[in-house]
Amino acid sequence: MKIATFNINGVKARIGALSDWLDEAQPDVALLQEIKSVDEGFPREMFEDKGYNVETHGQKGFNGVAILSKLPLEDVTRGLPGDDSDEQARWIEATVMGDTTPVRLCGLYLPNGNPAPGPKYDYKLAWMDRLHAHAQTLLAQETPLVMAGDYNIIPQDEDAARPEVWQEDALARPDSRAAFRRLLSLGFTEAFRARNQAPGMYSFWDYQAGAWDRNDGIRIDHHLLSPEAADLLRDCWIEKDVRGREKPSDHVPVWIDLAA
Repeated sequence: MKIATFNINGVKARIGALSDWLDEAQPDVALLQEIKSVDEGFPREMFEDKGYNVETHGQKGFNGVAILSKLPLEDVTRGLPGDDSDEQARWIEATVMGDTTPVRLCGLYLPNGNPAPGPKYDYKLAWMDRLHAHAQTLLAQETPLVMAGDYNIIPQDEDAARPEVWQEDALARPDSRAAFRRLLSLGFTEAFRARNQAPGMYSFWDYQAGAWDRNDGIRIDHHLLSPEAADLLRDCWIEKDVRGREKPSDHVPVWIDLAA
């Protein structure tokens, strides 16, 4: 089962590039972030015509997450538990039925948190506290679990080309990194680092200042795997070349391959 996470930075702005990528890459499941569309405005028929089951949790002009799956989806839920007043569309989960094993998939778009400190950073940390609590509930089910998406977290200095410029940014502040480590300490495996320890591997390059041309990137798109999912992990990789195509997102797809 090949599962990609991809922050597309607007489904309507990226519709051509996204369609071409799906035709070429053929993921079994694609977890999308920043669709920037309400549910009824999402171009679901285009994806259904390609053989995908489509589930969305949208929001007008901002945020929004989606699951595209060639495999059956069951028990779809939307919104991260823990704050009924939170109207931002940042979380969707479903069970995908593989050939041999069902996998619980959670697609997430974690808050950016800038400027930090400030209310947006407080929201980011509070959201991560809710994520930690919900992750414990999911882990207690002791089934294969994948939490993947744009975490807006640079886990360590080697995940940035120039770590010094990110020290005070919400993506790399000590409290952000500590919250990410608390997630990992629950028993998750960070899939990419389980397969590749090399520096210089990034999933995001800003549109400004020639970041792509200089490989001035950061790695902020991650798959966290429960022990049961980690046992199924065959590979994890970053599809870097997508960033160099026409009208790209500022993120690229990150993949895992599970024996499921």
